Amino acid sequence: MRTGAENLYRATSNAWVRETVALELSYVNSSLQLLKEELEGLDGNVDANQPQSEGITVPMIPLGLKETKQLDWATPLKELISGHFGEDGASYEAEIRELEDLRQAMRTPSRSEAGLELLTAYYNQLCFQEARFVTPARSLGLLFHWYDSLTGVPAQQRALAFEKGSVLFNIGALHTQIGARQDRSCPEGTSCAVEAFQRAAGAFSLLRENFSHAPSPDMSPASLSMLEQLMTAQAQECVFEGLSLQAPVAPRDCLAQLHLAQEAAQVAAEYRLVHQTMAQPPVQDYVPFPWTTLVHVKAEYFRALAHYHAALALCDGAPVAEAELPALEQIFLGLPASSEPRGPALPQEQEERRKLGKAHLKRAILGQEEALRLHAVCRALRRVDLLQVVLAQALRRSLAKYSELDLEDDFCEAAEAPDVRREQPGPLAKTRRRPEGRAPSFSRVKVADIFHRLGPLSVFSAKNRWRLAGPIHVARGEGGFGFTLRGDAPVLIAAVVPGGRAAAAGLKQGDYIVSVNGQPCRWWKHADVVAQLKGVGDEGVSLQVLTLLPGAEPPGSGDRRPALGGLLRSQKECGWETPEPAQASPRPLLGWNRKAKRGKTGGGLSPAPQP
Repeated sequence: MRTGAENLYRATSNAWVRETVALELSYVNSSLQLLKEELEGLDGNVDANQPQSEGITVPMIPLGLKETKQLDWATPLKELISGHFGEDGASYEAEIRELEDLRQAMRTPSRSEAGLELLTAYYNQLCFQEARFVTPARSLGLLFHWYDSLTGVPAQQRALAFEKGSVLFNIGALHTQIGARQDRSCPEGTSCAVEAFQRAAGAFSLLRENFSHAPSPDMSPASLSMLEQLMTAQAQECVFEGLSLQAPVAPRDCLAQLHLAQEAAQVAAEYRLVHQTMAQPPVQDYVPFPWTTLVHVKAEYFRALAHYHAALALCDGAPVAEAELPALEQIFLGLPASSEPRGPALPQEQEERRKLGKAHLKRAILGQEEALRLHAVCRALRRVDLLQVVLAQALRRSLAKYSELDLEDDFCEAAEAPDVRREQPGPLAKTRRRPEGRAPSFSRVKVADIFHRLGPLSVFSAKNRWRLAGPIHVARGEGGFGFTLRGDAPVLIAAVVPGGRAAAAGLKQGDYIVSVNGQPCRWWKHADVVAQLKGVGDEGVSLQVLTLLPGAEPPGSGDRRPALGGLLRSQKECGWETPEPAQASPRPLLGWNRKAKRGKTGGGLSPAPQP
């Protein structure tokens, strides 16, 4: 069904038909994601060592992975290896098959640390392939095909940066799935969930900062900003849940309830910000309606929780010291920070505290009823029984507390309770933890360059032109061979003695030694080459050397389009296990040369605008 809709989407130029087909693709994509969720549950892919409990927590929003089609690396890589590197492309079939197998496995990663390592390993391999085979004026000629994770609409480009960006997106999406399936009714589960959502927010932030003009809606700057805010809000929610697990230890601790009220108010503020972003175009056009509704429900739910815990701090909390009153007044009454209190003071009499607590409970009940109403409006959320249980349970708890405080002869209702202040100067008025996005750690996964045999990347890449010479026979004279060496992998001829044996044989300063007596030595160290030369007799040595050529890049297959993609970090930071010394400065994650505006752009990414 999706294939037929996709073919129609590409074939038609009618805007109404494309919009209808896009809607159908979105529906199919949602159904496929739901089916995957159910299959994962049937598969029982839950950590057996993870402690389970009967605690009830609010459901989270996981993000589905982007899907892709199979890709044939063989044809363009063999042509490039034969044409540019001067080697038999057919001899690299094992390496090409290894790269294709890695990509195939990356399409269906498990929801675990192993799945993250698989995606990271493939991403690091893409960095290798980009550094070796891609130039600013030429791409590999491959068409990378990915489906949008939110709408299911297909997108394709010939830019390797699109492949890298899609993999990075899936790294963030997989973190959201791992975070959503944690058992958050225990401290270990909440800590793992916070970490997962922070990693997800960091991945989307990294992608948003380094990737622009994406052909897929889910990778647009607006979508990535929304996803980053959503994951930060969910991490903040997990922080609140972790603090709530400690609340039963001191139920009458006024300051503990105060901190819970502040944390709940902070979570509500985060979700309100996410809801505002989701309600703005163009995000509102492709974000699932159940997401927007659930975010709105959570904003109301946590604002109600803030008032509920404020009421508990007022009514059940033990008397507080006089020195703590200014901070409490800022929270409960919304007073600005000042050495002298302004406006109404926090009531100290038990009866007045009861009335103010009752006012906070009234706002909590209204908010929880609004959350239940929003839940009932969305048909998709009505099927989420767990969410309804949480909301109904919170409402019953607030109503029970309100009945406990309500007196028959209480005819004087307190004024409406102010909002709970979520952030004010002072140690009591700050949230205990503000989770921030954490970028993925690519150095955790060590990978070796699959095309290691081609030679060190500093020399043997498509960005360089060279000329091979040899074998060149050099006899040993009274003063040696007549040249000096320096550097490793490959070893460089630093100087040639004028009139010596090396100069007579045709060796020049700046040549790289790539073979000694028929043995490839592209990866040899300086000491290894010296030892090999010292071991030869009077018959001399046969060398093959490589001379780098200046000028433009060599012609080759593939489109001429703006240069794409760089390395996220230096080779060491990306976890590359190549003995090659880092001779090139690090380049941006997914950036491209903004000066390379020559040639056809085709379907590739357009250069980012100059600031």
